[in-house]
Formats: sequence, structure tokens, C-alpha cells
Amino acid sequence: MTTSQLTQDQKPGTARREGHPGIALTVIAACQLMVVLDATIVNIALPHIQDALKFSTTDLTWVVSAYTLTFGGLLLLGGRAGDILGRRRVFITGILLFTLASLLGGLAQEPWQLLAARALQGVGGAIASPTSLALITTTFPEGPERNRAFGVFAAVSAGGGAVGLLAGGMLTEWLDWRWVLFVNVPIGILIAVVTPRYISESERHPGSFDISGALTSTLGMAALVYGFIRASEAGWRDSLTLGSFGAAVVLLLAFVAIESRAKDPITPLRMFADRNRSGTYVIMLALAAAMFGMFFFIVLFVQNVLDYTPIKAGLAFLPVTAAIAIGAGLSQRFLPVLGPKPFMAGGSALVVIGLAWQTFISPDSSYVGGVLGPMLIFGFGMGLNFVTVTVTAVSGVAPHEAGAASGLLNTTQQVGGSLGLSILTTVFGTASRDEGRSQAADFMANASPEQKAAFAKTHELPAPWANEVLAHGISTAFIPAAAMAVLALIVAGLVIKVRKSDLEALAGTATAVGPAGG
Repeated sequence: MTTSQLTQDQKPGTARREGHPGIALTVIAACQLMVVLDATIVNIALPHIQDALKFSTTDLTWVVSAYTLTFGGLLLLGGRAGDILGRRRVFITGILLFTLASLLGGLAQEPWQLLAARALQGVGGAIASPTSLALITTTFPEGPERNRAFGVFAAVSAGGGAVGLLAGGMLTEWLDWRWVLFVNVPIGILIAVVTPRYISESERHPGSFDISGALTSTLGMAALVYGFIRASEAGWRDSLTLGSFGAAVVLLLAFVAIESRAKDPITPLRMFADRNRSGTYVIMLALAAAMFGMFFFIVLFVQNVLDYTPIKAGLAFLPVTAAIAIGAGLSQRFLPVLGPKPFMAGGSALVVIGLAWQTFISPDSSYVGGVLGPMLIFGFGMGLNFVTVTVTAVSGVAPHEAGAASGLLNTTQQVGGSLGLSILTTVFGTASRDEGRSQAADFMANASPEQKAAFAKTHELPAPWANEVLAHGISTAFIPAAAMAVLALIVAGLVIKVRKSDLEALAGTATAVGPAGG
């Protein structure tokens, strides 16, 4: 885009104050930080949320999934809305919706209230996040200035997770778990107020909304996730479990039918025609499924079994973010030379090793041997994959479809994380229930009359026995997590085929991705 084109884009709604690109970039980056940060800031508070609102461990997964399902399911629709209605207008709407949802979540007194707020947060994030990236193209002229802006955006996206872990720990320990949500309110209001002053409106483009596609895909995945979580509590023959799976099949088949006929589909099915692109989507789906589960269960382990404070738990996860950054940096540097396959296969193999190691976790496991070691291997393997998968997903795509290809990859990551977490939770719930019966029998055989009376009243085992139940459920859940990573490894080895002539294109794309690699 040239400077003259940029001026044309700004005509529909010129910012009140021109010549402040630094402030405009700060606003856009702050939005992205808030949305990315929210995926991890809540994780550290999960044990406290569970205690305060009386969530079961299986139902607690909805605090994560309610956000990721709506965020991933509506991400492409949010980007389309910015093109059709005006990016600044849609950006502000998404921010305000996200801010309102954060306030409602912080005020929640019942589990359903928090879950509804988290789902609404996901909607707001899906509207604001893709629009914030697009705003860079209409705010900064093509060339070094825009490249620097993309670099800042990528750095914020990459570092947001680590910031969320620390911020979540500090807010939970020093104030209360509700502040991991309340913190978004003043930031969101400030962004909404400042945006019209420093960011210009974009030109509107004609198009249509594929609302039916967005709804059927999101509701279909939600029904599928609910079916797995319900199965962990009520069994596979439960009527609601079977009904959820049936509804998921109907909705997802309807989604495919809608997308094959839609004029402007939210998910262009032709994106799956290329074997490399389809392979990257499967790899991202499988690795995200394992990653979301790993973070969820290890957060519970370090706080409930190792008895870490929220701040200490946040610090305990920082090494894995460093490992991811190192792996991403190496893959970015050598991708044009070696191509994507070695990084996908090698990275997936390391993820398998890290997750397999975590199947040995027990109440006697230390942080270094039971948590840190496997997490570093896991993180380095994920880092080798992140940039590689992103570059391969957009390689060879027409420029006007690059946004759809990368957006679909992001959607795959969010949906895969939700689906994977629900599957791991099903395994966790079954294993924990069986182990709980065994530990309860052992407890009753050795407990004093007072302890037996307390257990009969609360049905909660004291720490030594409860830790055995939790650790057994977690270690068993890592078995299917490792199997998901094996699927990624198989796809990387058998599906991904990159010709030597593709390496030049990969070199250019890797340079463009740049700072995302850390």
C-alpha cells in the first residue's frame, strides 16, 4: 500500500490528531496484549476460582474453553466485519465488549455467570484481535515504518503469555482472583477512548457475513467439547452425552455444507486442497490440543500438590516460554536453508518426549525432575513448530487469501486447544474417579473417627490422599496428550512435502514473520 492509498483509506474517518504513530501503535499493541494475555492470566487463578465458585475439576476446563471456543470460532468473522463495516469502528466495538465481559466475569457469583462472561470475552477478542492487526496496514505506510509496527505487534503476541503468567500470579496472590478479570476494565476503557483520536477509520469494502457458517462451526465444536466433558462425569451412555455428540455431528456437517455453497465463506474449503497447508492445520490442531491440556493440569499440580503460591506458579512457567522463544528463533533462522519438514518432525518428536515424561508425574515428583525438565523439552519442540507451521500455512497462497490462511491457522489453534482439553479432561475424570474410590477405601481403613465423620460430611479426601488422586488423573491424562503429539509427528513425516523451489518463497515469508520467532 502506498502513501496515497493510505490517505484514501483514512478519508472515511480521519483521526483527530495526525502525526502520532507511536501512540497509535501503543493502542493497537495494548489491545493485542490484553487479548493474548487473557489466555494465560486466568490459568494461574484456576485453583482459586475452583475454590471460590465450587467448580469440579472437569467443569473448571470450561473457564478456559468458553473463551477459546468463541474466540477461535468467530475469529474469521471478526476480521471480515472489520473489512465490511470499518476497522476502527469494529475494533472499538470489540474492545468495549471485551471490557464489559471482563467486568461481569470479575463480579460473577455463580459458575454459569463466569462461563457466560468468558464466552462473551471470546466474542470481544475475536472482533478486536484480527482488526487490530489489520489496522497496522491502514495506519502505517508500507516500508520500514510498517515493518517495525508488525515487529512490535509480533513481539507483544509472543510475550503476552509470559506476562499473563506473572500478572496472574501477582494479582491473585496480592489482591484476589477476580482482579485477573478486573484488570482489563481500565485498560479497555482507555483504549476505547484514545482510539478515535489517534487511529483513522479504514475504507469499507463490499462483502457479506457468513453468520450461519460461524454459528454452526462454533456451536458444533461447543457441543463436541461438552460431550467429552459430560462423558467424564456421567459416562458414555448418558443421554446428554449422546445427544451432545449427535448435535455436534449434525452442526459440523451443516457447517461443511454451508461453506461449500457460501458466496463469501468464513472458512474457504479450498484452503485444504494443498497437502502442506492441510498438514500444518492438523499439526497445529494436535499440538495445541496437547499444549492447552499440559498448561491446565500442570497449573493444578504445582499449586495443589507442590503447594506453590500463585506468584511462584507463574515464575515456574517462565522457563517454558524461554524454551519456546529459543526454538522459534532457531527455526526462523534456518528454515530457508533446511525447509519446514525437519523442524516440524523434530519439534513434534521433542513434544512427544516431554509429554511422555509427564506421564510419570506423582505426588513425590519435584519441580525440577517432574515439571521443569519435561516442560523445557516440550517448549523447545513447540518453538521449533510455531514459526515453521505459520510460514508453511501461508506459503504459496495468493496475497488476497493470506489473511484467510493465517486466520484459519489461528482458529485451528484455539479450537484444537478446546477440543484437546475436553478429551484430556475425560481421561482425567475417569482415572481420578477410579483412583478416588481406591484412595477413599485406604483412607477409611486408617482414619480416626473424627476424620471419618469429616469425610462423610464433605466427601473430600485430605491432602495426602487427594494429592494421589489428582496426580494419578494428571499422569493418565498425559497419555492421550502424548498420542496427539504422535499424530503431529506422523503428519510431519508423511504429509509435509516441500520442493526445493519452495525454499525461496519460504525465505521471504520467514523474513516477513521475523520477530514472531522471538
